[in-house]
Amino acid sequence: MKYYSLNKKQHKVTFQKALISSLAPDNGLYFPKKITPLPYSFFETIEQLSNEEIAFAAIQQFIGDEIPETNLKQIIKETLCFEFPIVLINETCYSLELFHGPTMAFKDVGARFMSRCLSYFNQHNAKTTTILVATSGDTGGAVANGFFNTENVNVVILYPSGKVSDFQELQLTTLGENISALKVNGTFDDCQAMVKKAFSDIDLKYKNLTSANSINIARWLPQMFYFFFAYRELKKHNKSIVLSCPSGNFGNLCAGILAKKLGLPISHFIAATNANDTVPRFLVHGEFQPKQTIATISNAMDVSNPSNFIRIQELYNHDLNTFKKDFSAYSFTDEETKDAMQLLYKNYHYVSEPHGAIGYLGLQEELKKKSDSIGVFLETAHPIKFSEIVESTLQINLAVPEQIESIMNKEKKSIQIATYDQLKDYLLS
Repeated sequence: MKYYSLNKKQHKVTFQKALISSLAPDNGLYFPKKITPLPYSFFETIEQLSNEEIAFAAIQQFIGDEIPETNLKQIIKETLCFEFPIVLINETCYSLELFHGPTMAFKDVGARFMSRCLSYFNQHNAKTTTILVATSGDTGGAVANGFFNTENVNVVILYPSGKVSDFQELQLTTLGENISALKVNGTFDDCQAMVKKAFSDIDLKYKNLTSANSINIARWLPQMFYFFFAYRELKKHNKSIVLSCPSGNFGNLCAGILAKKLGLPISHFIAATNANDTVPRFLVHGEFQPKQTIATISNAMDVSNPSNFIRIQELYNHDLNTFKKDFSAYSFTDEETKDAMQLLYKNYHYVSEPHGAIGYLGLQEELKKKSDSIGVFLETAHPIKFSEIVESTLQINLAVPEQIESIMNKEKKSIQIATYDQLKDYLLS
């Protein structure tokens, strides 16, 4: 499989090169040259397949022969070592819980897959690779865990000061060893801009930089797995399926749309955002105009310039009218988010955190138009990761899961920076 730059389609590379480079030399995101739909028979019998069998069928064409089948199946097995339960909310609404992995966030899938692919390619390579990643909350923890003590890999995580939850910060800053955390005086968009600038900095070329954000195809592609898992569980209802994704950098939703292009029978996708409403406004006016990032209680979605949206546009050949047939977007305030959390808890005894609650709100808006459908919203992180807002909103005390309890008394270690030059100096040192 070849990948081309979305800035310059003539530039084509292998999966391995796209993984290691993250961005093309022209700073474009990589995109698969060809997408071949899976056979109809695959979906006819999908309920008979395991998670690992589904995942292999979905991703194998994007790897090609660069990783042998036996090795790729082992990577998938190690990636999918936890459950992805579908939870019934009511007769038309389900929650797909993606937080049962080691760092209790959906990004465990992409981080684990990418780390194992990189380890495969690095097994005969003595050079050290530096993983440079920006996080609005959960990416950093998942990447830190996925690459912890990986041979010949150092991880440098940039996160916005004061804009991640306490538990998220613990996951970023307490591992040590080959994991370093840089606390940035700014927003996630500032962190992401620094990462992108580092990749184009000729002075850093010898550092073998790569990214573990969803701009990296090895982080992005495996996120389509759980959309297939959801369809397998809901296929028996014989109804059209609408899926709502709480959306920040749009990697997750982009992966879901890729799954649809592979033939997955999801009828409609919803991007549910917080006050950072660049994409909902785009659908109305047809112009992509990011504004200043707004801090919200759903901090992992505090992204005003989502990198992966250009991949979604490419999947629809930049045809806005065709795109709108498959896609809707809604924006919600913090107060609406809290109201949804309270409704889910009071009416259905379901504890949601802010991001999942926004996904629920987006789903309800779309189901008003599609009363004959059933819907799924993604619950992307465990409520404990946002315990302060969850406990105060619902007036409850959350039990602390084992994954979190094991790091609660560890010392946070981070380095404060404010400018790109400070990041560059750190990387050069």
